[in-house]
Amino acid sequence: MHRSRLFGVLIDTPAAEAEAAVGFWTAALGGPTRRSPDEPEYTGIEGVTGLAMVVQSVDDQPRYHVDIETDDVAAETERLLAAGATLVTDHGGHKILRAPGGHLLCVVPVQSPAQLFATDSRVWP
Repeated sequence: MHRSRLFGVLIDTPAAEAEAAVGFWTAALGGPTRRSPDEPEYTGIEGVTGLAMVVQSVDDQPRYHVDIETDDVAAETERLLAAGATLVTDHGGHKILRAPGGHLLCVVPVQSPAQLFATDSRVWP
């Protein structure tokens, strides 16, 4: 048995355009930004929705993807693979999958505060 929930929407932006994207999405959504020196490629936009909204600097094409957080990355990955996803990359602590239709999603360890995860997550057998 494990639990998971939709954690957030990530706005993947080519690194050269990331600062402009942060400025745009901050203005569009109206929230202040949060950055961690440990993960400079991520800029969170706070207080916009019940989900995390993050601009992620990438060395790839622009796109959106979702993160599903879970208390058991291996079990959640297996569940999603059985539902039709395919594994793109195994980063050990998190997995990148492709859903039917081509959309990317990441399966990540719990990122939310414990109380939020406890109340919003779904239990899977």
